[in-house]
Amino acid sequence: MNDEPQAPAALAERVAIQLAAPVAAEVRAFAAALGEAAGARAVLFYGSNLRTGSLEGVLDFYVLTPGEQLERIWPRVSYHERQAGEITLRAKVATMSLQGFAKAAAGELTDTTIWARFVQPSALAWASDDTAESDVTAAIAGAAMTAAQLAAALGPETGTAEEYWRALFKATYQAEFRVEKEGRENDILSVNAEHFAGLLPLALEAKSIVVERSGDKLTPKLTEPERVRILDWWKKRRRRGKPLNFVRLLKASTTFEGATRYAAWKIERHTGMPVEVTPFRERHPILAAPGVLFALWRHRRKRETR
Repeated sequence: MNDEPQAPAALAERVAIQLAAPVAAEVRAFAAALGEAAGARAVLFYGSNLRTGSLEGVLDFYVLTPGEQLERIWPRVSYHERQAGEITLRAKVATMSLQGFAKAAAGELTDTTIWARFVQPSALAWASDDTAESDVTAAIAGAAMTAAQLAAALGPETGTAEEYWRALFKATYQAEFRVEKEGRENDILSVNAEHFAGLLPLALEAKSIVVERSGDKLTPKLTEPERVRILDWWKKRRRRGKPLNFVRLLKASTTFEGATRYAAWKIERHTGMPVEVTPFRERHPILAAPGVLFALWRHRRKRETR
């Protein structure tokens, strides 16, 4: 059958178009400076600033380096600023090897973040050469396939694409140590509707999972052994999700210059709770974390009882 080899090619073509999304010249210049300074193969730009085109707030980059992934707890996170005329650009930069990134995207590692994050929109802001561009495209396609097969296993037997994606993102957010408000999965789908339109069946077919269509309803033809295998794969990652995320946060707190200020901005942005950045919190972010988390818990409880 010719359909099976065409499906991965069709997905790769779609991903390549997505990665070529328009990016502000200032962002591309920032990405190039980060990539060249790190001797990287590529730099991905993602997050709300990609969607809005805004240069305000904190830009999000993934710097993908050559070679094997040597750090067991990744990515390495740092904070950078760059002057663009009269504007100060601020960026949170995650760094890891492209090889490790691709393995995580393909679901080969215990990570729950890479494939769930990069099935969402991203742009290739800088690449060292055409080979690096092709490798990044393949990795992002892998993220789409990993996410899609889990969505098919978690979702209904028959449903809309949105129902499958919603089941996926609800599960992955619950498995992570995050501060986003409940229902974040609905926000992802509503603001990125064009990105997700038609992606699920394409990614499933690239994974050799047949999808029957009836109007806007999809029926992924998963056998019961396939569903059990996928859910077992997910259970192992779900159990490790919060502990692994917490360890990464601890590491970031000691290696991320300006981490306390960034965390305060992030919490207020997503929850509405202002966090005072005191000298103690800046010097001892780990010791200060329980107090901030307790304040966040009280803030959420107060909102829920209104």
